[in-house]
Amino acid sequence: MLEPLIEKFLPELIHLLELLGIAIITVGSIKTFYIYIRSRFKPTNANIKVMLGKSLELGLEYKMGAEILKTVLIRDMSEIWILGSIIVLRAMLSILLHYEIRTELSKEQLDKKKAGL
Repeated sequence: MLEPLIEKFLPELIHLLELLGIAIITVGSIKTFYIYIRSRFKPTNANIKVMLGKSLELGLEYKMGAEILKTVLIRDMSEIWILGSIIVLRAMLSILLHYEIRTELSKEQLDKKKAGL
């Protein structure tokens, strides 16, 4: 009873989440590139690396959510292995981005403390 409904609407939801992830990454990349170009002519305090990292991380989260929902539609074991590999890779990327953002923010705070002393 519920299975036909899931098979009908879940693929659209998965595509929507993937599109949202792509849109977030694209908009974040364009925005940070614009700020980077503008900073070449007029200095800015914006941390472009952190801004880009946050948009990449958020976009990856949406795409990982879509991959997790795909597990509901999987029919055989080979698809599970492929999907599992994709999820693990995206999770590793997300962890790496999180570490990079945290490192960049702590470096920025240390620079501010040095400037204040």
